[in-house]
Amino acid sequence: MRPLDPRLLRYAKATAPYVAACILVGAATAGLVIAQATLLASAIAHVTTAGLVPLAAIVLGRALLAWGQEVAAHRASAAVKASLREQLVRKALALGPHWLANERKAALTTLATRGLDALDGYFARYLPQLVLAVVVPAAIVVWLVANDLIAGITVAITLPLIPVFMALVGLATRDRANRSWRALAVLAHHFADVVAGLPTLKIFGRAKTQAEAIRRVGAQHRRESLSLLRVAFLSGLVLELVATFSVALVAVGIGVRLVEGRLDLETALLVLILAPEAYVPLRLVGAHFHASADGLAAADEAFRVLETPALQTVGFWYRHAGVSRPEPHSLGAWLVVEGLTVQYPGDPEPVVEDLSFEVRPGELVALAGPSGAGKSSVLNALVATWRTQVGWVPQRPYLLDGSVADNVGFGNPAGDVERALADAGAQELDPATQVGEGGKRLSEGQRRRVALARALIRGVPVLLLDEPTAGVDAETEADIAAMLRRSGRTVVLVTHHPALLAAADRVVDVRPCVYA
Repeated sequence: MRPLDPRLLRYAKATAPYVAACILVGAATAGLVIAQATLLASAIAHVTTAGLVPLAAIVLGRALLAWGQEVAAHRASAAVKASLREQLVRKALALGPHWLANERKAALTTLATRGLDALDGYFARYLPQLVLAVVVPAAIVVWLVANDLIAGITVAITLPLIPVFMALVGLATRDRANRSWRALAVLAHHFADVVAGLPTLKIFGRAKTQAEAIRRVGAQHRRESLSLLRVAFLSGLVLELVATFSVALVAVGIGVRLVEGRLDLETALLVLILAPEAYVPLRLVGAHFHASADGLAAADEAFRVLETPALQTVGFWYRHAGVSRPEPHSLGAWLVVEGLTVQYPGDPEPVVEDLSFEVRPGELVALAGPSGAGKSSVLNALVATWRTQVGWVPQRPYLLDGSVADNVGFGNPAGDVERALADAGAQELDPATQVGEGGKRLSEGQRRRVALARALIRGVPVLLLDEPTAGVDAETEADIAAMLRRSGRTVVLVTHHPALLAAADRVVDVRPCVYA
């Protein structure tokens, strides 16, 4: 866990100007601290009130700097979180359904919401204090050396003790922060699964058992969080003790030399006032580091997603039909796929290699082949490339919690929902029917037809359909096939059903890659 992760500068552009602002504020704060100590030491040594007005101005200046730092911190934090969330969503869409199928949906949702919210502590507390911990002690040591060489050397020697102890405590904190984050992710994932399957659990009388499991996972997360807090409090005590002993060492040296007459009162007071100020920023860095640990752990997980390589596709393209005035029979696009190779990150070999085929406007072409040959991967590749040009029904379509009309209209809010449902063979469904999360209240065939209607209502020239008639009866399947032929759209579908294969203009055989 690095103090400033370079990936924040790369993925969140708002971080760079904020870091620059922190450096400027840190330099100004260091100057004000030294000026305040100098004026205060002079006023006390000479028993005068001449410097009270400048001293009050300095105190006001430090307060204004702290206020400005706080405002800038929250604005930068909001900008960084918004940027990371947007990039996470874009990356998840770019990685496609194959990657999402292997990810914990609830953990990903937690990361993009509550997880990244923990960055507030990092930007508002830790990062500005980190800059102060570098700038202020260095400036104070230089000023002390110029006024009292022995005191300056003493502070310079004892200052590194605090970062050493911080590093030792940080190693223990890192593991606890990671365990706390993993426990939260497991809790979110398990809770989401239980809520999704609650009707089934209730029917079979297993709801109470799952409630107990959630309590166990919640207790684990609570224990990990308390463990992290315990380390934070104890580390704060350790850093306070180190700083106290260091200041005491400086004070003893000053006292001895002051009694022996080798040091004047004003210089002694200046050292006594400035020495604690050198240790304060370092102590606060240690305290705020723990407050930012959850945010840094979440950011690290976000970077893992953002740095995941996307689906690799090679050498394929498509072109529109070039129809100047779209007619009902020419809604499709001319699709030319040449040398398509699909390889998933981490897989040693491609799942599809050097596949070529052509689909003319209005044609219905079926992709056939054994399970695992890569038919769905071909559709995933096409979807990733032409997202705005295609309507897609995946192998496992997902419906949002809401009405049938909400889900169909998601493809085109201004479209004719009832017409789309009729074209998809789902005219018996009432648009006001509530589908439940993931379409749990509908049958498999109804879910697929609602997803098909959602694709049809978009009015796009290309339809990519993965087993669109699974779970429907033969008569409805025939109606859907006839509708696809009449639509004039370019259709590429994956199917094992003889009826759809017979309705296709051509069948492209997709064979699995074989390696010796």
